[in-house]
Amino acid sequence: MSAADKSRKDRPVRARQHRLERLRKQSGLTPPPSAIPEAAEKGEGVTVDCGWGRLVFCQTFPDNESIAEALKDEGEDRRDIAVYVRDPHVLLAIAPTELFLDPSHTYRLDLGAFKTARDRPEGFTIRRLSSAADAKAVNRIYRANHMVTVDPDYVWKRRDSRVITIFVAEDNESGDIVGTVTGVDHGRAFDDPEQGSSLWCLAADPKARLPKIGEALTRHLAGHFQARGCAFMDLSVLHDNEAAISLYERLGFVRVPFFAVKRKNPINETLFTGPPMEDGLNVYARIITEEARRRGIATEVLDAEGGFFRLTLGGRSIVCRESLSELTSAVAMSRCDDKAVSRRLMQKAGIPVAEAVDADDDDAVGRLLDRAREVVVKPVRGEQGRGVTVGIRDRKTLDQAIRSAREQCPDVLVETCMSGDDLRVIVIGGKVVAAALRKRPSIVGDGTSTVRKLITGLSRRRHAATDGESRIPLDRETRRCVSNEGYSFDDVLPAGKTIEVRKTANLHTGGTLHDVTARLHPGIIEASIKAASALDIPVVGLDFMVESPASGDFIFIEANERPGLANHEPQPTAERFIDLLFPQTARKDDAE
Repeated sequence: MSAADKSRKDRPVRARQHRLERLRKQSGLTPPPSAIPEAAEKGEGVTVDCGWGRLVFCQTFPDNESIAEALKDEGEDRRDIAVYVRDPHVLLAIAPTELFLDPSHTYRLDLGAFKTARDRPEGFTIRRLSSAADAKAVNRIYRANHMVTVDPDYVWKRRDSRVITIFVAEDNESGDIVGTVTGVDHGRAFDDPEQGSSLWCLAADPKARLPKIGEALTRHLAGHFQARGCAFMDLSVLHDNEAAISLYERLGFVRVPFFAVKRKNPINETLFTGPPMEDGLNVYARIITEEARRRGIATEVLDAEGGFFRLTLGGRSIVCRESLSELTSAVAMSRCDDKAVSRRLMQKAGIPVAEAVDADDDDAVGRLLDRAREVVVKPVRGEQGRGVTVGIRDRKTLDQAIRSAREQCPDVLVETCMSGDDLRVIVIGGKVVAAALRKRPSIVGDGTSTVRKLITGLSRRRHAATDGESRIPLDRETRRCVSNEGYSFDDVLPAGKTIEVRKTANLHTGGTLHDVTARLHPGIIEASIKAASALDIPVVGLDFMVESPASGDFIFIEANERPGLANHEPQPTAERFIDLLFPQTARKDDAE
């Protein structure tokens, strides 16, 4: 064979190699260091970098030894996944102390038989990731779902990739990103002869008010790959994620016998060591005990139902009830518990408060209602929003609200109702650690579901997202709020119509928190530190009514001596709490 003939024969091979190289550069595709031109030509040894880790496509590797080597090359704080493992038992035998079989099922959707949804999702729009802000929002959702985060710049630079496609769901009303999904096109990744594709990182914002975000994103990605001519779409789901499995099976996915292998690292720890210690504590106590255990502090559960536990390190031992510890005095507790006392302390400290009168003073109550036109009724003592009624505009409702508040405490306050948002600020050790806007629960109509069904669905999602700590009761107050919007529980809410179903943003009755720590106005920070000092309390959740967290206009509402630290992730509330209790365990950079 002449040199010219050989060159012509090799031309298709070289063209294919160039095409693979171009795809790798576009998508973050990275061949293993040992790859040689022949392996690239055959599509062997292909990994796709997704930012949170690499997908190791085992069908492109020549043997299990090379797959094991690829997994051992995992980056720090990353989660690589070897997918389509043919012989998992053999692969694990190569590195039994470093690798483990992922306890997930693989599900496949036949795109040839898949029918796309005719109706567009209500209340949100699905589109491709298109800005750096989108990439940051995706990270926020990952963090909220305890998923591995990615460098937003990495995601943004790969927005035009033909191998990796990232879709986001955008709330039509607020413009917030409320969901995301990532798809990988196997044909473009390694010339997959089966023309497959796969779904990864499906996640919805746990605080989203809209239903069916995950389902809509899954359908959209399936339609996208179907239009590209892909034959199927695979996904991996943990074996005990019953809600997700039910959704996938309803959409037509069927389980297929493929396996995944991962590397034993801190991120994957619960997958190969089993779930954390089952001690019966709720999420607010557990976030603290888990942080303590990470630091080598002994934990002893004293009363799981009540949230009591003891932390011990060396000769120091402290009993806590969630974020309330022995460092908080009984006097400080009583100051927070009695809202009338809290108000007086704030006034003395120069912190603005709402105008208020004693509910027993009938004339003063009437004058306040006439002057303010909208008032709030709250028991002087109480928690979790029990007995609180907001947005009262008439005397009949006011009298009823006072009677309801007295069921919680005989002493009741009537306050002016300031417009704006509820803001919760966490102060630990005299420093502001976290701040979040508390949003009232609201539902969005789809044109077919009753108000009752929409509230029940939202309550179910909030219950799941908070480990059972939040739910929306179908009680008199919810009925009143719905009635004020012109509807009853049995009415069908028009498509796109949004109504608030509670006037308080308390988390235990369906409210949600949205982190605004970075946007907090210096005046609010100063007032929060001053308020904690006035109460003489080391850990406190302070509630303000604000026009905006970035504005200096605010009034003090109340103080909570046992704030839920878990509600403020990813802010380091549990870390700072343990720093306060056991300062010798604090990292030097954190302490500074």
